[in-house]
Amino acid sequence: MRLTGHPAAIQYPNDNAAPAGSHRQRQTTVDQLLPPWSLLAAFITASLLLAVTPGPGVLYIVTRSLAQGRRAGLASVAGIALGNLGNAIGAAFGLAALFAVSSAAFTVVKYVGAAYLVYLGIKVLRTPPAPRSPVAGKAGNSPRVFRDGLVVALLNPKTTLFFAAFLPQFMSANAAPIVQGVTLGLLFVAIAAVTDSIYAIAAGSIGSQLTRAAPMRSLGRYISGTTFIGLGVFAALTDARRPE
Repeated sequence: MRLTGHPAAIQYPNDNAAPAGSHRQRQTTVDQLLPPWSLLAAFITASLLLAVTPGPGVLYIVTRSLAQGRRAGLASVAGIALGNLGNAIGAAFGLAALFAVSSAAFTVVKYVGAAYLVYLGIKVLRTPPAPRSPVAGKAGNSPRVFRDGLVVALLNPKTTLFFAAFLPQFMSANAAPIVQGVTLGLLFVAIAAVTDSIYAIAAGSIGSQLTRAAPMRSLGRYISGTTFIGLGVFAALTDARRPE
């Protein structure tokens, strides 16, 4: 009778081995997606500092929010975030290397993006100010605003070069570079989307107060149009190889 109890006693270590193996497998998966905690903390800190620093993207979002309200501003945030994620994925898959070695490809994408910003500015300037209504001033055309933000972000090759230069500084050498690059890019975009949303909400709240009067709506239209044109000119004239 005692012999029949031995197999059960021998199976206990095997039962405990499966969860340990599963834990190691999960740990390996996490290590493939994210760098060690020290590098990850440094990455989050650096990303937050970069995200809260106003740049052309923030200026674009604030301009939209002031002119068209918080909803348009948040739609711009979503479009730019998706476009930046596309740039991060492109950098992970080697698109930045193409831009680095092909001046023609970089220049074409850069000037198309700059021209699109100028087009948006001219379109705003040529559109007569609409009468203020309880709905119109706030809602705007969110799908179109989202699309504009997406196109503006995607057609900025310097963003791709930025991700190619920034993300590898925080990547683990033992992980798959594409997987970890996409993961870190997604994390950076998420952090930037949060800070950009704060800018959009704050600017939209101010804009809703400023645009109650017709003269202020006309002034806001000219400011928005000239800002978009200025961003387009800035994008076209800045150093082609200096990432932002």
